[in-house]
Amino acid sequence: MANEEQTYHIPVLLKPSVDGMNIRPDGTYVDVTFGGGGHSREILSRLGEGGRLLSFDQDEDAERNIVDNPHFTFVRSNFRYLHNFLRYHGIEQVDAILADLGVSSHHFDDSERGFSFRFDGALDMRMNKRAGLTAADIVNTYDEERLANIFYLYGELKNSRKLASVLVKARSTQAVSTIGEFLDIVKPLFGREREKKELAKVFQALRIEVNQEMEALKEMLYAATEALRPGGRLVVITYHSLEDRMVKNIMKTGNVEGKAEKDFFGNVKTPFRLVNNKVIVPDDDEIERNPRSRSAKLRIAEKTDNADNK
Repeated sequence: MANEEQTYHIPVLLKPSVDGMNIRPDGTYVDVTFGGGGHSREILSRLGEGGRLLSFDQDEDAERNIVDNPHFTFVRSNFRYLHNFLRYHGIEQVDAILADLGVSSHHFDDSERGFSFRFDGALDMRMNKRAGLTAADIVNTYDEERLANIFYLYGELKNSRKLASVLVKARSTQAVSTIGEFLDIVKPLFGREREKKELAKVFQALRIEVNQEMEALKEMLYAATEALRPGGRLVVITYHSLEDRMVKNIMKTGNVEGKAEKDFFGNVKTPFRLVNNKVIVPDDDEIERNPRSRSAKLRIAEKTDNADNK
């Protein structure tokens, strides 16, 4: 099973993230991004009598990594429904919540899923293959302005308007259904020296829109804030500036926009205390073993006793 998990996804910042959860053997914990199960296995190895772990994943492929352990419950769902499923399982408060927001290596390496421009295949990109629009649906049906906004907001691409215009023109003669067809249209817009970086941004933007990642993250972060007991830990690994900004904001101000509310004495009202003021990143050894960990950032915050959960 360990080898199977390695091929599915190598867990990033494994020890510092699970250490950051401050695990007690009899505590209740949540891993909202089960994936290959690497982080979940490490959490389970630290649990004893009375300990409990719930792990979420919306992708049916992740189910093959399920752990046979009496302390473990797998939840086949998007983490945006964290609140609902905790209530369903009769859990009011938890001791720590871990989120590794990276896309599994499995997704990038499976040509059928359409997450990578290294392969040809269907332009899909759905984490949950049972639901929602595919990337092809978005490319073929969104109007020019909406496409431009996605590429600008989620890919931070300077030529987002040009990109949208070229796509709309191309699809008027033939629908775009494969990665190969999509690349034929957009590749000429990028210089060869920056092509890979720019294409990665284009694919990131589509993936975020397909899976409604920013909205789901926002809902999960608010649900996590509510679910943590005083002294409980929120531990999050991010991979790009958009999600990292939301995580940093909620930890510092209690909301994803970063709007600081202050008390009478001018102190920022926040439900959290930062555990690591400086962001934790992989060391050179980890980056060498797993190049995909390069952009990872780990943030840890502890819920305060006087947290206001509104």
